[in-house]
Amino acid sequence: MERIHVIGHPFNTMHAGNDMGRMPQDVMHTPQTIDVVPRELIKQQNVKSLDEALRNVPGITASVGEGAGGLNGDQFLIRGFPAQNDIYEDGLRDFGVYSRDSFNYDSVNVIKGPSSQVFGNGTTGGAINVVTKTPTVNDHYNVDFSGGSANYFRGTVDVNKRINDTTAFRLEGLGASNDVVGRDHVWDHRWGIAPSIAFGLGTKTTVVLQVMHETDDSVPDYGMPVIKARGSAYGRPISEYGVPRQNWYGKQQDHNHTDDTMETLRLKHIFNDHLTFHNDLRFGEYSRDFEASKVQCGTKCVNALNSGNYGAGVITRNTNGSVPLPYKQNSWSFQDVASLQADFNTGFLRHQVVTGFDMEYVHDSRQQDTYQGVSLTKAVPTANMLNPDPYNVPDAMVRRVSAKADSMPNIAGIGKKPNSRGYGFDTGIFLYDQIWLTKWASIKGGFRWDRWQSNYRAYGLSELPNNPDKSFPQTTNTFNPTASLVLTPTKWQTVYFTYASSTTPTGMYVTSGAVPVRPGSQGTVDTRPQRARLYEVGSKFSLFHDRLGATISLFRLDKSNALTTDPVSNSTINTGAQQRNQGMELSLGGMILPGWNITATYALYDPKTSSNGGGRMRNQIQYVPHNQATLWSAYEAFPGTPWNFTIGGGLTWRQGVYLNNDNTAKVPANVDFDSVISHHFGRHWQVSLNGYNLANRLNYNSLFTGYATPAPGRTFLGRLTMDY
Repeated sequence: MERIHVIGHPFNTMHAGNDMGRMPQDVMHTPQTIDVVPRELIKQQNVKSLDEALRNVPGITASVGEGAGGLNGDQFLIRGFPAQNDIYEDGLRDFGVYSRDSFNYDSVNVIKGPSSQVFGNGTTGGAINVVTKTPTVNDHYNVDFSGGSANYFRGTVDVNKRINDTTAFRLEGLGASNDVVGRDHVWDHRWGIAPSIAFGLGTKTTVVLQVMHETDDSVPDYGMPVIKARGSAYGRPISEYGVPRQNWYGKQQDHNHTDDTMETLRLKHIFNDHLTFHNDLRFGEYSRDFEASKVQCGTKCVNALNSGNYGAGVITRNTNGSVPLPYKQNSWSFQDVASLQADFNTGFLRHQVVTGFDMEYVHDSRQQDTYQGVSLTKAVPTANMLNPDPYNVPDAMVRRVSAKADSMPNIAGIGKKPNSRGYGFDTGIFLYDQIWLTKWASIKGGFRWDRWQSNYRAYGLSELPNNPDKSFPQTTNTFNPTASLVLTPTKWQTVYFTYASSTTPTGMYVTSGAVPVRPGSQGTVDTRPQRARLYEVGSKFSLFHDRLGATISLFRLDKSNALTTDPVSNSTINTGAQQRNQGMELSLGGMILPGWNITATYALYDPKTSSNGGGRMRNQIQYVPHNQATLWSAYEAFPGTPWNFTIGGGLTWRQGVYLNNDNTAKVPANVDFDSVISHHFGRHWQVSLNGYNLANRLNYNSLFTGYATPAPGRTFLGRLTMDY
């Protein structure tokens, strides 16, 4: 007789692994807040991107960028601090600037707070680690098709084939096309493929080779400009004054084409019960062709809002006299992380030591273009505020040519430079030891040392007077310690206190910023790094025979010499500002009753920032809400019968947030109601219907200082799944 022993539930993530050698403990026994978006939740919500998955995690805010480089793609903030360089896949950094699809995701882990010890430089607010699907020794075939609102079509395939007892091959594929409900002229077409092969499954030596490629063609959406109209206490998006939410103020030829490929080789070898070795190697190639319209509400726009004559208003497509220039970007990267885990005893003390080295290199080059017949004094045509027309652009605007002197903005300390090259090279070593003083009490401490080298070179148009090429090299040594006290009074509870630190050198954002450094008035770069310190106390529980997991944590995160992005040049600036976020986070996940699952989170923050250059912390940090909460629950009725069905739904709520550190512009709260209903036909077929933003509320997902992008309106997606 076949017997199955169930030891938990997929919605209780306390015993989920972190899937990398540097973090050998599961979520429950890791002394830091870790939010997991599990596989089953991804399925129920029909999650299609990394951005959608992270809506289940409190403290995550999506942000677009601006300026010459046009930061967009996946740009997130964790606990209010930028994480554009802190996205990882299976523990290795993903340097690409693109919108990541979830077609090859198994789960998503968010490690909150400074994590330089594990991930290296950066990770001020935390790190996002995607765990991908890998081959198994059981044959498996899955085909999934979704279709619905706004011409949405999406198909995925997942084939896992056993070759022999220890070898298997897996292939995931994707094709998708969609418009956006509630936004005119905005669309996205993408395809992807992710083959992988694993050797030595179930043996002491396992090798996994993975390739991931994604191609994306989309229209950049910079949304609604933010303005303070008569009678308003704060600046708000113009859609809050009654301008139609669907209005898109871009140009016909705006586009964002990305090609991103990563090749990964992961090795794990178990020498014996005491020693385990990991080595993870990745090459990445990324390219991007970008052209966008950065919108602004000028004098005519403000007058139209104040008078109520919206038809007389115009939206400009350039800012501060500079044209948002199109560009082409090519990047490549290399990373290798080797780690050794040792479990041993010294007398009555039990140790778990993890040590190793991390080496990464990333190179980026950009070429700015301009439009034929357009200069700094000859602006891009405006758009009518009430009835924008993306096609009222002269033919000369459609033709891109090499940047000319009269079309390039003069960036202080750099000059008029259409081209740039940059690299970052990091070598690091890490060591930590967890020592069990008793069966229920342990201390954990360690450090990471890094040597960060980078160079940014701006060149071109050297024939102009006083416009030489510029190069900004730097080398920074960083040291980040960490220490924790971990108590496990029972097998179902962990209590911990953690201190952790992180460092972000200048020039860190090699691929995700057009100008990763900005010189000062003397032509030199302020090389002081940004530093962060975390103090956190918390407890984790796995209750009712591991059916339900819960966490509570209190934290304080201090950041000095905060980095920010200049809104015109998109260059990185050392402001000297002090920032602090402190608060409480709660989570609950698992099975309440047979067939009834729940996932709920809540975050209460007190985020404060000082003015640039220091001073008293009195304002609220931009993009960070005081309160955030998520809830998702689903019930499976009559399982195993022909009349079975699953019904569920949830709420995502984010309190209103400020769009700048001066607290003069704000967007209202986000409230999003979603739902699902599904039915199984036998064991292998399933049909479902997902609804999103059922109240059709005007929410804002992508935020920046001068504008905010409305979230999609009410959307319905039908789904058919074949699973063998």
